[in-house]
Amino acid sequence: MRKLFFLLFILPCLLSAQKTVIYCGKLIDPKNLIVLNEMSIVVDGNKIIDVQKGYITTNTTDKIIDLKTKTVMPGLIDCHVHMDHETNPDRTLRFSQNEADIALEATKFCKTTLMAGFTTVRDLGGSTTIALRNAINKGYIIGPRIFAAGKPLSSTGGHGDGTNGLKNNLMHIPELNEDVVNGIDECVKMVRQRYKEGADVIKMHATGGVLSLEKDGSGAQFSEEEMKAIVTTAKDYGLKVAAHAHGAEGIKRAIRAGVASIEHGTYIDDEGIDLMKKMGTYHVPTIIAGKSVADSAKKPGYYPPIIAKKATEVGSVIQHAFAKTYKAGVKIAFGTDAGVYEHGKNWMEFVYMNEAGMPALECIKAATISAADLLGNDMIGNIEKGKYADIIAVDGDPVKDLHEMKNVKFVMKEGKVFKNE
Repeated sequence: MRKLFFLLFILPCLLSAQKTVIYCGKLIDPKNLIVLNEMSIVVDGNKIIDVQKGYITTNTTDKIIDLKTKTVMPGLIDCHVHMDHETNPDRTLRFSQNEADIALEATKFCKTTLMAGFTTVRDLGGSTTIALRNAINKGYIIGPRIFAAGKPLSSTGGHGDGTNGLKNNLMHIPELNEDVVNGIDECVKMVRQRYKEGADVIKMHATGGVLSLEKDGSGAQFSEEEMKAIVTTAKDYGLKVAAHAHGAEGIKRAIRAGVASIEHGTYIDDEGIDLMKKMGTYHVPTIIAGKSVADSAKKPGYYPPIIAKKATEVGSVIQHAFAKTYKAGVKIAFGTDAGVYEHGKNWMEFVYMNEAGMPALECIKAATISAADLLGNDMIGNIEKGKYADIIAVDGDPVKDLHEMKNVKFVMKEGKVFKNE
């Protein structure tokens, strides 16, 4: 009888009391831009319940994870990804793949991204990413926490207009125009539609882009009144707006309209920088995207000539644009445009940011504390009591060499270990 009582009542209590204690050789504190030595993190369920100096004594029921030879830091956040596609020279795929095909392939990209240490991403455009987010949240597939925009808003002929470059009798197919809005009323309606679909953030194309079949990758593509309608409506529904913007005029219109972030910012001018500082707008630089598309443009036939020309031009200036905004004191959040290049190589953005003048600890802060602030989520981005247990570890010391960010050996998301080498 006593044994039965133990099995039914006492044993479950003992098991539920089990905690995980992580011993950290080095622990990066991005909030204070310091590295702490010999620290212990205590995890209970999906949250951090304590962080202590030294390697603490534990209960016999506690689980120990020994990372004494590693550098530990918060789970990384990439504020600009596209989880449901990856660069490919075959431009016929959009006519041969169904959404199920796209989503199934994306499960591979989701796992790769999490294994690279990115426990949270903001997906700024995809046909299946809201469904991917939901599947990850339910535990059906493995991947990072996703803040999804769904399909971006674009003007006719703009960066997100799927009929660019098609022959005339294909330009009016409704399914290829479902992202296109013109005028204030259509802008308002589409933001509401994205909210209805379950979007966490609104993405708009404030200017032309690189990988679209339009001749101008920098011109403004919404009026300022249209942008204000998008931002105002999004705010009414509790959503922030991210603006894809390369050209100076479109950047300034978007900032004045009240967007939360400028994505890319390639041709930003001094007036735009001053506006970003005044409005508190984040810059999400995506340097790796510019460099990657410029490299791909060198491969014969990889892009159509109209795209190759823009890709070559952007690759030579995007890192310089980041250097300007960073040195001027603009707020920076880490983002890479993953999908434009191969998923899992997001870490290279750290190296490019560092090359442009940002110290290593500030680069890591951009991908943790600052990124969490842009997302508006105070449960992620740092290792401290009460936050989600999103914790990663790398070999070596990334403060001395950011190339170490590619050597992620440990990944925990909300208290669950997904990788431990």
